[in-house]
Amino acid sequence: MNDTQHGSLWQITQGHRVRYAYAILAMGLTNLFMFGAPLAGRYAIDVAVERDLGYAATPLLWLAGLFAGADTFVAYLWLSAAAAVALTLLGGVCQYARGRLAARASEAIARRLREQIYRRLHLLQAGYYDTADTGDLVQRASSDVETVRVFLANDVVEIGRALMLVLCVTPVLFWMDARLAWLSLCLMPILACGAYLFFSGVKKVFQQTDEAEAAMTATLQENLTGIRVVRAFARQAYEIDKFAQRNAAFRDQNQRLIQLMSLYWSASDLFAMSQIGLVLFGGAYFIMDGTLTVGTLFAFMTYVAMVIWPIRQLGRVLTDTGKAVVSLGRIKEVLEATEESEERAPEEDRARGEIQIEGLTFAYKADRPVLRDVSIHVRPGETLAIVGPPGSGKSTLIRVLLRLYPYQQGSVRLDGREIAETNRQWLRRQVGVVLQDPFLYSRSVRANLAVGRSHAPESELIEACQDAAIHDSILRFSNGFDAMVGERGVTLSGGQRQRLALARALLKDPPVLVLDDSLSAVDTGTEARVLEALRRRKGRQTTLIIAHRLSSVMHADRIMVLDEGRVVQLGDHATLSRQPGPYQRLCDIQGALDASIRRDVAASTSALPAGA
Repeated sequence: MNDTQHGSLWQITQGHRVRYAYAILAMGLTNLFMFGAPLAGRYAIDVAVERDLGYAATPLLWLAGLFAGADTFVAYLWLSAAAAVALTLLGGVCQYARGRLAARASEAIARRLREQIYRRLHLLQAGYYDTADTGDLVQRASSDVETVRVFLANDVVEIGRALMLVLCVTPVLFWMDARLAWLSLCLMPILACGAYLFFSGVKKVFQQTDEAEAAMTATLQENLTGIRVVRAFARQAYEIDKFAQRNAAFRDQNQRLIQLMSLYWSASDLFAMSQIGLVLFGGAYFIMDGTLTVGTLFAFMTYVAMVIWPIRQLGRVLTDTGKAVVSLGRIKEVLEATEESEERAPEEDRARGEIQIEGLTFAYKADRPVLRDVSIHVRPGETLAIVGPPGSGKSTLIRVLLRLYPYQQGSVRLDGREIAETNRQWLRRQVGVVLQDPFLYSRSVRANLAVGRSHAPESELIEACQDAAIHDSILRFSNGFDAMVGERGVTLSGGQRQRLALARALLKDPPVLVLDDSLSAVDTGTEARVLEALRRRKGRQTTLIIAHRLSSVMHADRIMVLDEGRVVQLGDHATLSRQPGPYQRLCDIQGALDASIRRDVAASTSALPAGA
């Protein structure tokens, strides 16, 4: 089923409606058997009270005479008791079957919903996550799906049960005694209408409660992810207070909902017990009048109880319906969000790594372009360095190259293929990206490396780690390549995380390698080793290096300087360092900084006592 077909509860049951049909059939049989037990009790009580077999049910009387002979009276009472037990037992078996069928269907639907949400989250456009809240998305895939599952497991069949009981019991009541039947049903419409009005009025409160819980979950998730930042800035008290506020808001909304529910339950209890009381007093009057038997009153009391409690529960069912509708709406928002489109089937060949960008203009928002008329031709195997001040568009250029965002004007081609018309999966397999703050899974070092290539030979894995200058560090871990990496790589230093991510990209061996300021956290000696390894690999892949340190870019074949989204300089280090412009100023600043550092080190060394 298409993910976008989840507009209603009816649509999400597609593929499982047969099970629900069988569950309803089982429910019908349950009601049929349950109806029989009070009738058997009615006739037995009348026979026992009146001491007259003329009140007996004909089939049971025939069986009693067949098996008991002269002692038919006692046999009839025993058979009536046995019949009531047997009918109740059969009803219980059918009720179990109903619950099992509904549970299996609801669990299957919930599993499908969770998988579809998870799949859709992987296929949504990158812009969706610019404003999405991670904690809220987690709740939609867990708590909201669970709300829908509970409704499908319990309440869908419960609604049918309530309707079937009313439709089946009403004729039986009028058949036994029309006067008492009217008395038995007089308050039920009020109870049903009250349940409907309650549901209509409380629906908004459900949504507000759900949103308050989502805000609390989002705050918790955010703080757990950034717990070290919180501690580094001594913000524990602030964040605890912030969570307390979210928690209090959820408590207040939930308490408001509980108060409304309490009001409904107490009012419905009053009406339910009043209805039973009317039947009891009315039946007692008719018995005293001699127009009603005790057995008939017993049957009436049983049937009214069978009907009135499901109708009373209709309020709870409608409450769960309200929750399910709200949750389904939140799920629907994810399932109907726009996916990344795939224009053609995936390619199978490996790209050569030629990149051609002509007149590229891109903006996240229409009136604020980030890239302006960018043009560059990168030959296969060439190393291009991209430098520029923060906000100049360096990282945005990489996002466009990966088709994370659609560009508005110009052309971007890989090996002559326009990337806007190229399959995203194929395109991203051709590009290996190492970010300044790389993401690592909470798995072993080997498992994190395997993300690049799951079945790479051990020799290539070691080679990639050596080229990334991380191999020696891995060997010093207690379990080597099997050492566990904490969530987001928290057990590693910043430089180790960057080098492990670089090794992962090198193991992938993509035609295009992108290093987005990915050596910013390593020392200069380690950086030199990594850059030397990359120079040895020269020609194996096209390399794009985004960096702020001259040592990372000065050996590139060409350097492209961006400023306010435009290409303002292009050439090699020797050429650009002699030309007046941003790159020369960068060289002067870093040269002066390096000279200052050398002077400070020399001064500190000379100040040390002799022999120190």
